[in-house]
Amino acid sequence: MSLFNVAGKVVLVTGSTRGIGLAIASRMAEGGARVVISSRSQEDCDRVAAVINAAAGTALPIACNINDSTQLRQLVASAVAQLGRIDVLVCNAALNPYFGTSQDISDEAFDKMLSANIGSVHRLCQLVLPDMAAAGGGSVILVSSIAGLKGSRMLGTYGVTKAASMQMARNLAVEGGAANIRVNCIAPGLVRTEFARALWDNPQLLAETVAHYPLGRIGEPEDIAGAAIFLASDAGSFITGQTIVIDGGATIAS
Repeated sequence: MSLFNVAGKVVLVTGSTRGIGLAIASRMAEGGARVVISSRSQEDCDRVAAVINAAAGTALPIACNINDSTQLRQLVASAVAQLGRIDVLVCNAALNPYFGTSQDISDEAFDKMLSANIGSVHRLCQLVLPDMAAAGGGSVILVSSIAGLKGSRMLGTYGVTKAASMQMARNLAVEGGAANIRVNCIAPGLVRTEFARALWDNPQLLAETVAHYPLGRIGEPEDIAGAAIFLASDAGSFITGQTIVIDGGATIAS
């Protein structure tokens, strides 16, 4: 459908070699977008790009450590040099190196999480938005989490970073609106990814968790990709500064 058309758009997706990022990048490419595949490992980026290109898509693999400002600059510069522009920025990469109370987290883990989950998004937007504005606009999608909507005994710091990403979307939406730049968040619930394995790999814990979900299951990466396409396309052209919750009803029922 033309309303959801992403053909020809250049889409940069961080953390796109597995999980939610991979699902978003693959579906964007399937829709005709030219996608930039990025994660820490060049080998993983090459592998994913090869699969997409073999399926008649267009994928450019560029490795990047999101906690390295120099590599972030190189990521954006290389994407623009090879593909001409960035129409859609999907900030999906994130870290959660700590599972425990906020009182017990080390300074090192705290600083690393904030730098990756908030600092990298801030820096990427500083790098991408000026050219996006000069080109007439674009879409920025921040992958947040329902952890940013409620308190947590064991994921508190991670939740703080995800709440901050929702506020960052609101701020950047206000700043970029006059340049036709839309900035939104997607807040997934529990999704079956390696990143969240500790939360779903225990059968008893999983059963207890989904017992409270109206849809009776956790999410799959593909469940998140459609919302990203919606926000990247003309279908989402009047949506900015918002957080779309995709959690199988977890937050309304718990």
